[in-house]
Amino acid sequence: MKKLLTIAGIIVLLSCISFAFSNKDKEAAGSSQKEKIINSAEPGLSDPSAGALRGLKQFFEYSGFNNVTAGHLVMILVGLFFIFLAIRFNYEPLLLIPIGTGILIGNIPFLQAEGVNLQLGIYQEGSVMNYLYFGVLKGIYPPLIFLGIGAMTDFSSLISNPRLMLLGAAAQVGIFLTFLGALVLGFSPPEAGAIGIIGGADGPTAIFLSSKLANGINIMADGTTVRNLIGPIAIAAYSYMALVPVIQPPIMKLFTTRKERLIRMKPPRAVSRIEKIMFPITGLLLTSFISPGSLPLLGMLFFGNLLKESGVTKRLAETARTSLIDIVTIVLGLTVGASTQADVFLTSESMLIFILGALSFMIATAGGVIFAKVMNLFLSKENKINPLIGAAGVSAVPDSARVVQNIGLKEDPSNHLLMHAMAPNVSGVIGSAVAAGILLSFLL
Repeated sequence: MKKLLTIAGIIVLLSCISFAFSNKDKEAAGSSQKEKIINSAEPGLSDPSAGALRGLKQFFEYSGFNNVTAGHLVMILVGLFFIFLAIRFNYEPLLLIPIGTGILIGNIPFLQAEGVNLQLGIYQEGSVMNYLYFGVLKGIYPPLIFLGIGAMTDFSSLISNPRLMLLGAAAQVGIFLTFLGALVLGFSPPEAGAIGIIGGADGPTAIFLSSKLANGINIMADGTTVRNLIGPIAIAAYSYMALVPVIQPPIMKLFTTRKERLIRMKPPRAVSRIEKIMFPITGLLLTSFISPGSLPLLGMLFFGNLLKESGVTKRLAETARTSLIDIVTIVLGLTVGASTQADVFLTSESMLIFILGALSFMIATAGGVIFAKVMNLFLSKENKINPLIGAAGVSAVPDSARVVQNIGLKEDPSNHLLMHAMAPNVSGVIGSAVAAGILLSFLL
C-alpha cells in the first residue's frame, strides 16, 4: 500500500507541475523561436572575430540548453522514473526501459519554429523517429505483438475449464464504464472509446484502437477533427500494466474474505493435442464473426498459437515468440515514449486520461473478482472458484496471474492458483480485443 501511495503521489505531483508550466513554456518557446529566426536572417559581418562570435551564438541557439522548458524537464523526470521502476522494482522492464528511454529521446529540446525542420522530433516529417512512428499511427506494431503473444501462450487452462472465460469477459466492464465516464467529461465518442480500452491493461490493444479512433486525423460528423491521444493513452496503458503488482492486491483483498482466498480449486484436466490445434482455428472464426474489427489483433493471436500448437512450424513459432516480438517491442516502446514530446503531451487532457485509465483498471479488477463471487453462488462446493483469479481477467499476461499466485500463496503456501488464473488471464486478452472491435464498429 505504501508503494501504491508513493507512486500515486509522484504521478500527481508531476502532473501538477507539468500542467502549471506547460502553457507558459509554450508561449515562451514560441516567442524565443521567432527571435531566433530574425537573428538568423541578419547579414553576416566582414570582421572574422564577429563572424566567429555569431557562429557561437547560433550554435547556442540550436543547443538544448537554449531551448529547454520546464515541460521538457518534467517529461525527462518521468522517463527517468519509468527506468527506475523497471530496474529497481522489476516492473515490466521489457516495456518500461524502452518507453522510458523513448521519453528521454522525445524530450531532448531542440529548435522548433515555423519554417525550420531539423528532422529530429518524432512529429517532424522526414525524421527517423517519424518513420518508425508510422507503425504506431497505422496500427502495424500491435498485430505483430499479438502474433508473438499467440506463439508463446498455452491456452490449455482455458480449454480445460471454459467457464473461466466469463471472468475475462466480466473484467471488460471497466472499458465500457470508463467510456461513459469519458463522454461525461467532454471527450468525443471516438476519443472516449480509445480512452476506455485502457481498462483492459493491454498496451498493444490500446495503441491499435487509439490509432484508429483518436489519431488526430479522423473528421467527425460535426466537422471537427479528433485529437491525437495515442501518446497519453499508450503511456497510461503500459504504466498500469507495469503497476499491476501494486494496484491489484489491495483491490483483491478489499473484495474478498480470507475464507474465499483459501478456496482450493480442482486441478485442470489434461488437454489433448487435437483440442489445442482446434482452439485457435475455432477461436479465430468465432471471434471474427462476432467482432470483425478485432480481426487484425485476434487473427494474428490465433495464427501465432496455431504455429505453436501445430508442431510442424517450430521455426516460425520460435521466430514469432523471440526475435520478432523482441524487435517490435523495442521499436514500439521507443516510439510510444518519444511521442510524449512535452509540447504535445503535457495537456489537461493527458492528465484526465491518466485518471480515467487508473479508474478503468481498478473497475476491471474489481469486476472480475465480484463476478467470480457471483459465479460461486451457482456452483457446487467442489467446483467453487477462488475469487482471486477473477482479478486476472484483465489482459496483463502473465503479470495478473502471477499476482493472483502470490496473494494465494501468502494466504496458504500450498494453494497454487497460477494455472487457474491463466485461464481468465488469456481470455482477458481475447476479451479486450473483442471489446476494441466492438467499439471500433460503433465509433469509427
